[in-house]
Amino acid sequence: MSISLPDRPITENTEAVAPVSSRASRITPLILATALFMENMDSTVIATSLNAIAQDIHTDPISLKLALTAYLVALAIFIPISSWMADRFGARNVFRVAMAVFVLGSIACAFSNSLFAFVGARFLQGMGGALMTPVARLVLVRSTPRHDLVNAMAWLTIPGLVGPIVGPPFGGFLTTYLSWHWIFLINVPIGILGIALVSKFLPETIRNAPRRIDFKGFALAGPAFALFAFGTSVISLPALPPVVGVVATVIGLVLGFWYTRHALATEYPLFDVRLLRFPLFRSAVVAGTFFRLGQGATPFLFPLMLQLSFGYTPFESGMITFASAIGAIIAKFVANGLFVRMGFRLSLTLATGVSAFGLLAMGLYTPQTAVLAIIGILIFVGFWQSIFWTGSNAFVFADIEDKDAGQANVIAQVSTQLSIALGVALGGGILEASTALRGGALVLADFHIAFFILAAICLISTVMFLRLPANAGHQLTSRPHAH
Repeated sequence: MSISLPDRPITENTEAVAPVSSRASRITPLILATALFMENMDSTVIATSLNAIAQDIHTDPISLKLALTAYLVALAIFIPISSWMADRFGARNVFRVAMAVFVLGSIACAFSNSLFAFVGARFLQGMGGALMTPVARLVLVRSTPRHDLVNAMAWLTIPGLVGPIVGPPFGGFLTTYLSWHWIFLINVPIGILGIALVSKFLPETIRNAPRRIDFKGFALAGPAFALFAFGTSVISLPALPPVVGVVATVIGLVLGFWYTRHALATEYPLFDVRLLRFPLFRSAVVAGTFFRLGQGATPFLFPLMLQLSFGYTPFESGMITFASAIGAIIAKFVANGLFVRMGFRLSLTLATGVSAFGLLAMGLYTPQTAVLAIIGILIFVGFWQSIFWTGSNAFVFADIEDKDAGQANVIAQVSTQLSIALGVALGGGILEASTALRGGALVLADFHIAFFILAAICLISTVMFLRLPANAGHQLTSRPHAH
């Protein structure tokens, strides 16, 4: 951000801040959680429906990686300005608008009749989603008494756990027995109800004076993210000449280089890349990027493999893929104790290593593989993937000072969304390259090659975490000594 202004409550042109009643403090996290449940479920529902959507809009399932990428790129672009918008326009107002944008994007998805219409609709959905999650946390922090905050945050995290469980089988059920359009239309009544509840029960929170946003940085970084992700996704798509993807990728890289020069010369940039000088933060971002490059394509590739090569219906594939979320929920109950006993280096090394093993296993599955064996491995790998996400979210701040925590959080969130988007593009690109080299239609061997390559990429993060100091991140699990 280009000019630093003191954080202080706005005293002009803002609504009066009503005292937060005990009833409001109880209902606030539930309202916010309902909206975030819609977003979290939607992001997992689509994976089981890609084949049906592709057939209906007359494209191939691999090309729909562009739709997944578009959503993630929208998150990466608009998350950094969410806090500024909340302070500028009011968190409650921004949250309502974000839900409305998400609902409009859902309607547009349901009525899409071409690949690019669907991609544009997913980008619109991503704009709404980018504002919902960070603003929801901001609303909760500002409207909840400190002694109730831990309990309130627990309610807010439930959608992140339940959404991935409900999403795949629910989306598969709707797609198999109704139509894929309903996985988006179901968001309309939920969104309308959420907006009504926010308007009636959510208190207007205190706003800080908004800092002046780094518009030049936003003008450089946003297109850089979008063009790079778009270019890498469409280089091999049959719908566009390859030169379009190459040119977009190159322009994205050039804009990224210009942004880096701008950020290094600006006191308060949109993303302060100077934080990468901290070794543990740098390790968390870079090693985490390799992990997400490997894992990011899994929700895209695995359901497609089950449907196209194993002959499963969307509902059947959804019932299988949701198993990893069971392991993720189990991990939430033991993660803190595991990091206390094992430390971050060993925990993150094991988590990424097991996750790479999970990708390798997917490259060995055949239609004859026992379903119970697949589900068992998914639960086991899902446990360790959840350990990674829990640990890496904290490890980002291992050597970051409090004054830089906000910037570190923004960089971590944006790098997460971009690396997952690139993982989807990479996974789809490997499938396309494999089929092109063979000169035939998509077969099971193409999926196996993709999973083997992604496992090798994921394993790079294991090597990087293994090289961390033995006591890396110890301050995150040790109580400070009393003086």
